[in-house]
Amino acid sequence: MTENSRAAAATITGAMLGAFAGYLLFTERGRALRRQLEPALEDYARELSGFRVTLGKAAGVASEGWKLLNEAIEPTDSDARYPIRHQHAPF
Repeated sequence: MTENSRAAAATITGAMLGAFAGYLLFTERGRALRRQLEPALEDYARELSGFRVTLGKAAGVASEGWKLLNEAIEPTDSDARYPIRHQHAPF
C-alpha cells in the first residue's frame, strides 16, 4: 500500500467516523438511537465486568491446582532413593 493510498484511507475513515458522530450527536434520530444503545452498552459492560471476575476466580483455582500437582509430583526426602539426611552420595 502506497503512502498516498494510506492517507486516502485514513481520510475516508476519519470522515465516516466524523459523519457518524455528527449523526448521533446532532440529529433527533441519532439522539433516539443513542438513548436506545446506552442501556444495552451498560448491560454489556456489566457482563464484561462479571466475566472478568469469573476469569480471575478460574485463574486462582487453576493456580491452586498446579500448586497441588507440583507438590504431589515433587519427591520428598522419604521418596528419594538416597535420602539427603542419611547419605550424600550413592558410593
